[in-house]
Amino acid sequence: MAQYDFELALARELLSSGITDVDLDLHPAPEKLQLAAAPGAKLGIPFPPGLAPVPQPINPAPNPSAPLPPADVLVVTWTVDEVGALADVHTPGFTKDHWYRYNRNYAQYDPQIRKGAPAKVAQRLGSYFPSKIGNKSVLLFKSELHLNQDSMETPPGSPGNATLPVKDLFHQLIDEVKPKIFLTTGTAGGVYAEQDLGDVAVTRGAKFRVKQEFRNAPFKNGVYKSDWNLPETQLAAAVQLMANFKDKLAQPDELLPPTVSFTTPPGGYPKPSRPDTPDIWLDGQTVNGKVRMPKFHPILTTDYFEYGTSKNRLDLEGCAVEMGDAVLGLCIEERKNSGRSTPFWAVVRNCSDPQINGDLKDLPKSQSLQVMWAVYYYKGYGYWTTVMSALACWGIIAGL
Repeated sequence: MAQYDFELALARELLSSGITDVDLDLHPAPEKLQLAAAPGAKLGIPFPPGLAPVPQPINPAPNPSAPLPPADVLVVTWTVDEVGALADVHTPGFTKDHWYRYNRNYAQYDPQIRKGAPAKVAQRLGSYFPSKIGNKSVLLFKSELHLNQDSMETPPGSPGNATLPVKDLFHQLIDEVKPKIFLTTGTAGGVYAEQDLGDVAVTRGAKFRVKQEFRNAPFKNGVYKSDWNLPETQLAAAVQLMANFKDKLAQPDELLPPTVSFTTPPGGYPKPSRPDTPDIWLDGQTVNGKVRMPKFHPILTTDYFEYGTSKNRLDLEGCAVEMGDAVLGLCIEERKNSGRSTPFWAVVRNCSDPQINGDLKDLPKSQSLQVMWAVYYYKGYGYWTTVMSALACWGIIAGL
């Protein structure tokens, strides 16, 4: 198997991790739903008075083909761990399995989706649930479409160009929800040595770093930014709430032997977990008199499984690395160029894996110790690190 095939297969495996029959069912039977949708995690988050998320169930439940309800803020996420954490924070009492299915205009997307992709199997575009924070209406949306899940070479025989149906979905979501603010959120790889599990990168910038299926796409070098004065008044409160789950992010002692031959980063295998409270990294934010990361420092969107190491220095390019957010920047640019309404936007990504020690052996394919550790962290800490980014989203919305 070529290295590209391995990286693509690994990306798709990780993105679909944890999917169940209920997740793929457009009309799950009540008894099946009842078994799958056990009560969500009772996180007991002590939100400030009047600012706790309040779910807004729709009665009767909408048909999957119905348009989405309008909201002030639209929050989009992707994987099973991500939507589970987002539901437990923002729609308490209503798990991801209770979210309403959405397949509006699916037939228009189907020809762009590869066989075996989650959206093709589920025959839908996503699921959603309304909520409210203070006086702001919020629509939480879990997308079944994804840059790294759906693509088909187009036109056939043109490697490096592929379909991108998730971009069309973003247009559809904006047209229906009419949000003033659009946030994308979920897991990402840390790129700074100082970033650790549960830290959250919040940025108004995005950049494509594509080298595989989209390497010849017109947007392959695209860089985007959102000229928005993002509210910061509740971010400190969000960090305080994140501290309640610090113990959930601790790494087992056996993963950190006292004597290690690798010294970059020092003292860890692959990296020590610092004892500090999970933090929010905001682009352009000043900490102790210094800017921690540049203004509009972009999220890096790849079309393969990538992670930050102490040697590849992705921190010089962006604030974290993931597989989809720059599509929103591309969508917003298209809307601006065509005179369509455009919300302010930002990316809210938690570090589900820290920067990996670049001195670990990086052999091809599955033999790489670096890949092994990156996958271990991603799979082992996806839910609890995403609770952190869900709280960061709360902090942004609560400050509006």
